[in-house]
Amino acid sequence: MLKIEIKPGENIERALKRYKRKVRNVKQMDEIRERKQYTKKSQKRREQIKKAKFRQEYLNRLENE
Repeated sequence: MLKIEIKPGENIERALKRYKRKVRNVKQMDEIRERKQYTKKSQKRREQIKKAKFRQEYLNRLENE
């Protein structure tokens, strides 16, 4: 669980903004969504390969332009 220390005189909105940024940077929500259901190792590997292929094609298109 993430904890945010509220400094004396700090606005609560500012503290919430820091908390949200910290959650996003830690990728806590991504992990929670991923753990909702089991994914086989082979499926994870297929998704990694698919992402890598897309990334490579995208970079190739940028180089050719």
